[in-house]
Amino acid sequence: MTITPTVHGTPAVLGGTPAFPDGLALLRPTLRDLPDLTGRLADILQSGVLTNGPNVAELEERVADRLGVAHVIAVASCTSGLALTFQALGVRGNVVMPSFTFSAGPHAVMWSGGTPVFADISPDTLCLDIASVSERLAGAAAISATHVYGTPCRSEALQTLANQSGVPLVFDAAHGLGSVRQGVPIGGFGVAEVFSLSPTKVVVAGEGGLVATNDPGLARTLRLARNYGNPGNYDCLFPGLNARMSELHAAVALHSLASLDENVIRRNRLVNEFWDSLGGVRGLRRPGVDPGDVSTYKDLTVIVDELAFGLSTRQLAAALALEGIETRRYFHPPVHAQVAYQHLPRRSLPVTNAIAPMVLSLPLWSHMSLAQVRGVADALQRLHVHAPRVRTHVPAQRDAR
Repeated sequence: MTITPTVHGTPAVLGGTPAFPDGLALLRPTLRDLPDLTGRLADILQSGVLTNGPNVAELEERVADRLGVAHVIAVASCTSGLALTFQALGVRGNVVMPSFTFSAGPHAVMWSGGTPVFADISPDTLCLDIASVSERLAGAAAISATHVYGTPCRSEALQTLANQSGVPLVFDAAHGLGSVRQGVPIGGFGVAEVFSLSPTKVVVAGEGGLVATNDPGLARTLRLARNYGNPGNYDCLFPGLNARMSELHAAVALHSLASLDENVIRRNRLVNEFWDSLGGVRGLRRPGVDPGDVSTYKDLTVIVDELAFGLSTRQLAAALALEGIETRRYFHPPVHAQVAYQHLPRRSLPVTNAIAPMVLSLPLWSHMSLAQVRGVADALQRLHVHAPRVRTHVPAQRDAR
């Protein structure tokens, strides 16, 4: 159902009519032609083969062909894929990685026996900063980089550092299925790239992940690892996990994958429409994408300069909630500030610490309408114009961390 925003000059926080009285969700999975999908699901249920079946194999083959990689291994989640990849690579020491990322990446490092060493991010792309990584490589066992919001990392420079240090480079590509780095699909960089197919992503399976690699030995180990480390005779070769993807999840992923190109184009158009519709609003900027790169725009994220815009990120999120617009603060607090990681040594992360309180992700999904995107931009414009009065209705509060 298309939701048409009601445009008024007064923000809802000041008594105006909400832009989206029925609410505008942060995300909605895009699954078209449902009869085709339900037919595939029915076939699976009738077959009685719910795991280790042809749909998983087809998904792996199709994604490998699309990415131009030798091997794709379907797993239960991106998190399990990352953890099993680090385990298979024998990573037991320090892993240089961003703190400005979803906690699943550092969790995977910890679960596999490694220790996160947090590096800073570039203020433009919000991906790992090359110089900061370089400063932390002494004694490192691996590098892990995140394609934040679908923005491709500067993968070649990271690979150069990995080669010089003799450590593996693994990409947390949770947001990146459909992203392109200088004409090359995300998926073939580093020793492995690990994708997510959770409901917030452009390609969805319900839950699931994919590990892409050109290393045949790593691929063989991961296929064992996702099945407890069991080669088939129950004499497990190492302690793996139950990280198999079910046939039902693979079927949903195959259905979603068929629309990937269309959806990435659509999301880029929606994001550009949003920024064009903002006009001359001061105090908001977009994360940068290098020329020649393509982002999936898994998230539509704005960086809020409180002094120029007139509201803090927290105040803006509260005011947008009254407009019916759902938001999320990806990624605040950054991982190094979270309770689970307070035992690690403190490191200098000035850009991460400055950026994390400033980011706000706005509604975006692949079947969203241009009118909805314009409505969000219009709500932001009104809040900027009325910021002095809005501040009196939404008091400033300091973030806990």
